[in-house]
Amino acid sequence: MDDFATDLLARLRLIAVREGLEEKRMFGGHSFYLDGNMVCCASKTGMMARVGKAQESTALENPHAAPFMRTGRRMGGLVEVAPEGLKRDADLEAWVAMALVNARSLPPKTKDGVWV
Repeated sequence: MDDFATDLLARLRLIAVREGLEEKRMFGGHSFYLDGNMVCCASKTGMMARVGKAQESTALENPHAAPFMRTGRRMGGLVEVAPEGLKRDADLEAWVAMALVNARSLPPKTKDGVWV
């Protein structure tokens, strides 16, 4: 992991403790969840934020954000944030806050009737 990714992950972990997020290693990075719903995923290339379809157009107005593409397909409600858009703590906090608005609007996920 390079310096950027290590720093980003450490900063996200501080937010995760404060917000009660669970961390899981996946998607080639570290994902953070609230009540089983993904909030964001940090990797060496930046951060994916699950802002939701209602906030997606607002999120994409940021010059460091782009639609999240996986296997050539755009995934609605997800944005990719470049490292330049995550350097300042205030910027990272704003992205996580936007993703938390979406996560808090969703029902908690269950697996076979058990909360995850």
